[in-house]
Amino acid sequence: MLSRPKPGESEADLLRFQNQFLASRASPAVKIVKKADKRKGKEGSTDAERPPLQDSKDVVMLDGFPDTLPALTPVPPKKSKIKSASVHFEDEDPEERLESHDQHITAVLSKIIERDTSAVAVTMPVPTGDPFPRTFHRSEIKSEVQLGSGKKSIFAQKMAAKRAAEKAATAPSAAECVEVRSAAPDALDPVGSVGEAPLPGSRGDKDYDFLTSQRPCLITGEGLGSQKSEEEAQAIHKENLEKLQSMSEEEILQEQARLLAQLDPSLVAFLKSQRGNNEGQKKELKMELNRPEEFVESLPVAQHGVRSSLSMQESGLEECVRKEENMKVEIMDDDLPVKPRKEWIHMDNVEFEKLEWMKDLPSPRQKKTKKGMQARFSLKGELIPADADLPTHLGLHHHGEEAERAGYSLQELFHLSRSQVTQQRTLALQVLGRIVQRARAGEFASSLKGSILRLLLDAGFLFLLRFSLDDAVENVMAASVGALRALLVSLDDEKYLDWTFSWYQGMAAFPFVPNNEEEEEEEEKDLNGTEASQNKKLKDENNPDPDVARYDVVKGLLKTRIQHRLRYILEVVRPVPSVVLDILHILTHIARHSSEACSQLLDCPRLIETIVREFLPTQWDPKVAEPGFLLTSLHGIACASAMKFIRVLASGGRNATARLLNKFELKSRLSRFVAEEPVDVPLPREEAVRLSTEAFRLWAVAAGYGQACDLYSDLYPVLVRILQSLPELLSGKSPAVELSVQRAAAVVTLLTHVTQTAGYTAELQAKLSSNNSEDSEPIPPPPVAWSQVSGLQPFLETSLKKILQQLSQTETWQTLQPLTTTCVIFLGVYYSAYSQQPSVNPVDCLEELERLTSEVLQPLLSQPAIDSMWELLRPCSALCNSLSCSPAPESVGSIASLSCTGGKPPLSLVGSKSPFPFLTALLFLINNITHIHKGLTSKYSSVLGFRGLKDYLQQSWQTGPPSVTPSSAWILRHEYHLQYFVLALARRMAGTCPDYTQDASLHHCVAMALLSRLLPGSEHLAHEVLLDLAFNPEFLPEGKAGGPEAADFSDILHLGTSAKLAQPGSAAAFLPRVTRGALLRESYQNLPSIRSCYLSHFVHLQPTLMRSQASYQGQNYLIQSMLLPEVKGPILPSDWPFFPLISLYNKVTNAETRGAVLNSLPLDLINTVTWNLQWVLLLETWRSKILQSIPTAAKLARLMCVFLTGSDLFLEAPIHHYTAALLSVYCQPKVLDSLNLDAPLPGLASFHDLYISLLEQFEGVSFGDPLFGVFVLLPLQKRFSVHLRLSVFGEHTNILRALGVPLQQFPVPLERYTSPPEDNLNLLRLYFRTLVTGALRHSWCPVLYLVAVAHVNSFIFSQESTTQETDAARKSMLRKTWLLVDENLKKHLLYYRLVNAESPLGFDLYEQLPPMRLRYLQIVTQKEITENAPVLDS
Repeated sequence: MLSRPKPGESEADLLRFQNQFLASRASPAVKIVKKADKRKGKEGSTDAERPPLQDSKDVVMLDGFPDTLPALTPVPPKKSKIKSASVHFEDEDPEERLESHDQHITAVLSKIIERDTSAVAVTMPVPTGDPFPRTFHRSEIKSEVQLGSGKKSIFAQKMAAKRAAEKAATAPSAAECVEVRSAAPDALDPVGSVGEAPLPGSRGDKDYDFLTSQRPCLITGEGLGSQKSEEEAQAIHKENLEKLQSMSEEEILQEQARLLAQLDPSLVAFLKSQRGNNEGQKKELKMELNRPEEFVESLPVAQHGVRSSLSMQESGLEECVRKEENMKVEIMDDDLPVKPRKEWIHMDNVEFEKLEWMKDLPSPRQKKTKKGMQARFSLKGELIPADADLPTHLGLHHHGEEAERAGYSLQELFHLSRSQVTQQRTLALQVLGRIVQRARAGEFASSLKGSILRLLLDAGFLFLLRFSLDDAVENVMAASVGALRALLVSLDDEKYLDWTFSWYQGMAAFPFVPNNEEEEEEEEKDLNGTEASQNKKLKDENNPDPDVARYDVVKGLLKTRIQHRLRYILEVVRPVPSVVLDILHILTHIARHSSEACSQLLDCPRLIETIVREFLPTQWDPKVAEPGFLLTSLHGIACASAMKFIRVLASGGRNATARLLNKFELKSRLSRFVAEEPVDVPLPREEAVRLSTEAFRLWAVAAGYGQACDLYSDLYPVLVRILQSLPELLSGKSPAVELSVQRAAAVVTLLTHVTQTAGYTAELQAKLSSNNSEDSEPIPPPPVAWSQVSGLQPFLETSLKKILQQLSQTETWQTLQPLTTTCVIFLGVYYSAYSQQPSVNPVDCLEELERLTSEVLQPLLSQPAIDSMWELLRPCSALCNSLSCSPAPESVGSIASLSCTGGKPPLSLVGSKSPFPFLTALLFLINNITHIHKGLTSKYSSVLGFRGLKDYLQQSWQTGPPSVTPSSAWILRHEYHLQYFVLALARRMAGTCPDYTQDASLHHCVAMALLSRLLPGSEHLAHEVLLDLAFNPEFLPEGKAGGPEAADFSDILHLGTSAKLAQPGSAAAFLPRVTRGALLRESYQNLPSIRSCYLSHFVHLQPTLMRSQASYQGQNYLIQSMLLPEVKGPILPSDWPFFPLISLYNKVTNAETRGAVLNSLPLDLINTVTWNLQWVLLLETWRSKILQSIPTAAKLARLMCVFLTGSDLFLEAPIHHYTAALLSVYCQPKVLDSLNLDAPLPGLASFHDLYISLLEQFEGVSFGDPLFGVFVLLPLQKRFSVHLRLSVFGEHTNILRALGVPLQQFPVPLERYTSPPEDNLNLLRLYFRTLVTGALRHSWCPVLYLVAVAHVNSFIFSQESTTQETDAARKSMLRKTWLLVDENLKKHLLYYRLVNAESPLGFDLYEQLPPMRLRYLQIVTQKEITENAPVLDS
């Protein structure tokens, strides 16, 4: 194939291409055609006849394209009327052709037929005195003549009226007609021959009107051209009538059918129409027939019979037409509020179907159907019941579908939102926003099927709002902003986040990132966290906006650059205050999404500048604070929502906070709003308190990074004044007291973080002084020293004592609880930092703690109100009451929500009566005191003795693992803090209190459950639990109190089992038998080594552990963000006890995949696997409920990794012993009943693939090990997938020679393999083939030999009705069995009776076949068997 020219090639290359083309003699892609000149004749004319220029003109023709251009508009092709007539032949005479086409005048005149005008009256024009003809008005015309159907011009109407007048003048009077016709009633006029035949379509009493008519209805005789034409027509009419009278009814019907079959249908229709339009004759007939009954009776019998017959035939059609006419009349007379008149323009033909909408609506009713009805909503967003009868003046009936029902459907509102009328678009968006608001509140959960929000988002509601934001009309923009705020923001969520801001670690929050994002691609699984995040970011950038918004709405909105549009609205449009507040709420929600979202908001040009300049000014008009002042614009006035947005934005990271403080001059704003009391701020009182509260919270966030601490020394007098005024809150009963308490709690939270920052000043100063040039860049110490914060403790301790005196007053205590919580947290932080200061005397610190314990904490713990708080832990717990943190009914996966809409009940973890915040702070303080002064530990032993706390811990760890969602994670995190501090206090109690052991098992169970539940961000707590609690021998009192001996005693007595648990032997014959008690004793002694093993395998969590430690230890200078890591699940998986074994298996698998040598495994591989098995054995024996959340199949799959890791690892003595001990645990009857290999297993793509790998490993390195064989045999039970058995008997039959597990060492009951009988024909054939060919023998594989014999015996003697193929197969198998040469196998297959584990064969045999089986065998084999051979001992 020749190449095409490319850019950059010269003319020489083009010539070379041309030569190559000519040499190849290929056909050209185009064809040159010499097109003929239409003016010069045909295409075949010679070139000499063409003009000179014609020779040089070439026409290029492309294949498949016409010569002429297509028409621009589709029109029908033109057909020539002359072309068909101009066809002639060569032998035709030209003269004849001329004669045939002669158009001479004589040929034309010969066809003229003159009309007879002899009887036509000549009228002269009427003379008038007017110079011009008189003008006509349409009303006169319509009154003169009644028009029929169809439109007529004014001239046509006038001419019709003129003709009617002339006809009336010349026609005889009605009286004369009646007189003539009454004189001779029997002399019936003639009728038109065909037109008067009885045709279908005549109705009612109009049938046979021709029998009484004087004149024909259709034929007038005018075409005869003579004066006697009317007489001729009358004669024909009379003749026809006489002939009809002489015919019978049947003959008339036959003739009628024959005529209808012969006539053209169009002609029949024409005759019907002419007869129907002849109304004048019908009027004459009615005037003439004064006695129609007598006239009908005078008719002949035949005619009367025909008339009745036709009436019966057409009665159905007549009834339908009458109903239609009645309906039209009914609609016009009764339902239409305005009756149409003939004088109205274009109302000459009333179209009732178009006027039907003017009728009164029928009353709505509930349809009795199983299908749901379409939801309709009012303009307030309320769901209107289907049978609600609302008046039409409410404006809820302006829709075509289901016109009788009030309200508008979502589809109609979507349609209205695209209207060109601004008010309609605005109304539609407002109603949709109200619907979303009510849907998120859960108002439609019990009334509607499905989710409104999910339906709206799938229909494109998000981008409808985004497009509406770009509208130029301010009302449309305002409506779309309100709807978007209703979709994204929950004000109740924000309220509870503000409520928990001052809790322990409450400043940190999880990002609002949906946890249902698309799964990563397979090739990204091996990437580290940084590479995976970069690939994910690149993928989001390449995906279209709708695809991104489908799983994350905020991310999709940011891709549409919504922040730029919102900035434009704030800066340029300057909307009303409500729209401004909605925009600030939307921006706050976006800032909570992630650190990346905060960065995009900060990078948006002029967004932060506009908000700070317009909504956080330093001065504004003081008239705003006046009561009754109408606020028309929020621009230029300080706003608490703007300060909150800046605070949430600062929580996104320390770099964002530094940019806000330095670039946008927020330090001056902080000073301005912190220094002035709320009563002095020219704002409404509540707004002023909120603004001050948000200012202190923003300062607290900055202090949490160690920033803005230089303001502390400048504003110290202000802070001290606030602290001195704290006791005044006790007597405050104003409605704003809760806001004042929140403000005071924010101040104490600020001081807590400033104290934390000051506590590390000396340490950082020392590092800076001793820093070497080789080290990394040093961290500068903060501008606040410990001496500047040491004076805060007396103020807060005094306030705490006064508040605690109100503990017995429930209402006052609930109001002051946030402030009390922050004061207790401050004391815990203060004493923790106080003990680490080099300038502080340790003795003074200990004395301070003793004084605090004796004066404050011990009296507090002895109060009855504290006891009731411990009792409230269980009712308010999210773990014990999982429904308290369940997602809202209308929650969607693409929008993160805390599901707080409508508020939380008082008895919930974040409710008003919750004891969790205060008790967590109290335990935090007690732990810090006992950590510093260990001698005070015994004085707090009463804390762990509260009955309410024990009940709570007992129930919390036994509940199933909670589902981790955005609505539950933020609540569970606070509950886990309390549990951790209880366990930390228990750890200190275990080493000092001798009577602690009674609760050690409970606390260990709580610690193990907490390990598998802790969420990202709490890695420090997980590390502490692993380090000090999980593997602490003090929390496993069974090791000291006779636990190993009890295990041995249980095995001896076979407690809890129905049969003896056999323990498989080993291929290594020298391995001694070891009891389970000895293994437990050894495991208990190796707990320190086990702990080291697990800690080393969790080293991959080190980076996140460092960030978590900085947060929990108060190292503010190391904290990078107040946003916690994204929540996708707990830190550790539920099967973390198997983690070292899984890690080693993955390492081996990855090495084999890459073709690497397996020497890269750790040198202490045997010890690692042994320690892992020891820990699992301890848990399965003494903490079995801890591992109940892990499926038994998953546990067995993890144990199979022992055989798949390394070649002969399972032959090592300790590994073999512990694996066999665990196998005996998993082979107990109850555990086997729970085993399900068909269900999907966590962390395992396919159990079948794992089992195939196990079979291949067994073929290669098993050495016939019985323990390995038991693991191969376990999945072959009858109730599991048949594919597992097919893989053994079909593809891996070689293992049958080495699978020699003795029946005495097999721990699983054999009935699980033989019952119920096998029904898979392919597997039965494989059973029979392996038995007959000798691949399966009792000496090689006794277990599967028994299984195969049992199923084949049951199959060949089965006489149940089945398919023809199965019946033929079992009879064939029975015949082959009868003809077997191997007598032992033949005996086993024919005489098998039932399973008997005590028998050497494993089953019993019949001495003689039962009569039924014997008879069936005789029928199948067609032989007489008189007696059975005796059964030999086998």
